[in-house]
Amino acid sequence: MSDPTRFILNESDLPRFWYNIQADSPIPPQPVLRPDTLEPVTPDFLSVLFPMELIMQEVSTERFIQIPDEVREIYKLYRPTPLLRARRLEKALGTPAHIYYKNEGVSPAGSHKPNTAIPQAFYNKIAGTKALTTETGAGQWGTALALAGNFFGIDVEVYMVKVSYQQKPYRRVMMETYGARVFASPTDQTNYGRSVLASDKNNPGSLGIAISEAVEVAATSGGKKKYSLGSVLNHVLTHQSVIGEEALKQMDMADEYPDVVIGCIGGGSNFGGIAYPFLRENLKNGRKTRLLAVEPTAAPSLTKGVYTFDYGDTARMAPVVKMYTLGHSFVPPSIHAGGLRYHGMAPSISAFYDAGLIDAIAVKQKPAFEAAIQFARAEGIVPAPESAHAIRAAIDEALDAKAKGEKRVILFNLSGHGNFDMGAYEAYLGGKLEDYEYPVEAVHAAMEELPKVRIPA
Repeated sequence: MSDPTRFILNESDLPRFWYNIQADSPIPPQPVLRPDTLEPVTPDFLSVLFPMELIMQEVSTERFIQIPDEVREIYKLYRPTPLLRARRLEKALGTPAHIYYKNEGVSPAGSHKPNTAIPQAFYNKIAGTKALTTETGAGQWGTALALAGNFFGIDVEVYMVKVSYQQKPYRRVMMETYGARVFASPTDQTNYGRSVLASDKNNPGSLGIAISEAVEVAATSGGKKKYSLGSVLNHVLTHQSVIGEEALKQMDMADEYPDVVIGCIGGGSNFGGIAYPFLRENLKNGRKTRLLAVEPTAAPSLTKGVYTFDYGDTARMAPVVKMYTLGHSFVPPSIHAGGLRYHGMAPSISAFYDAGLIDAIAVKQKPAFEAAIQFARAEGIVPAPESAHAIRAAIDEALDAKAKGEKRVILFNLSGHGNFDMGAYEAYLGGKLEDYEYPVEAVHAAMEELPKVRIPA
């Protein structure tokens, strides 16, 4: 075909290695600290939560990490994922821009999250772990870990942010179909959950609270259970690099190279997954691709947060890292993009944003859904509310190219489908969605609770 729309790699093209951005980062890493002493963590401390192989990947500066055969075999259920040229959207916009999207919604779980859930379950399995605990916002991560735990015969407990538990009941059913147990967080299952409910029985929950509950259960299990995190950490973003590595090959097939790469961002996993291989090309090979992270105005950690050390969870049990943060006590408004409601940002993405190597913008909920509807009616795929933020930015880039009469090559990550988000679309179509902007004053107030970290120069 002279004008192809789909760019499909063969199964043999599935990456054999994950790419680790730490090997090429020009920014020295900041220490990770114990939440109790604020001293640097040790492998023994982290081993309460994670298997040793993942701990070693977390601190690795090796450029490429081999993907185990057992993981690649499961990846083959859905990888390589397709790259598509959004020709119908281009036509609807009347833009000279070329818009491409990487469709990660074709995975069994419906999102990019299995890219790290599968290896995390694998490494826990070979380490003898019997059960995994985790949190989930919109349910994409919980679904992925439930799927992966099922494949490797590991029990999974999911603490799902209560407002999402109520908004997306069929995500819970899907997790239970894969064999996981799902709890609406805050729960009465943990000491921390009970303390939150005692002060506010109607607390809608947050990712910080859910993380605290999952960490507590793992840490008090006597080694029987480990904890899995679906974003933020270095090893998670490394596993997600299969997205960008495939996209590089597929852009070659299209005989184009992106001027801008876009991803929605909450903790950083899907943005880092598509952007980091292109950042490598910027750093090592002189490319000039703009890397644009898109977050909600309701949880704008990059665009309004403070770059400092903070706890990874609300109860202050998770490690302390340097990141852009809204404060660990942050409880977000109940927007439908549950995967983007975290108080902080991946330390590596935070460092790159601080250094000016990536850009970030925040968009409101209603314009994001407006873009999602436009995309669905042009391309036929109903996107997840999280992905809608990336689509909003991609459409705006294409319209800017139109206004300037420029050809521009735009690539965005369609991180997941919205088939379980019909309640959100119903609210939008019925005129019941609200826009939220997190006030800067609240960020400044939250900084009063930050850990008092003193790092030698």
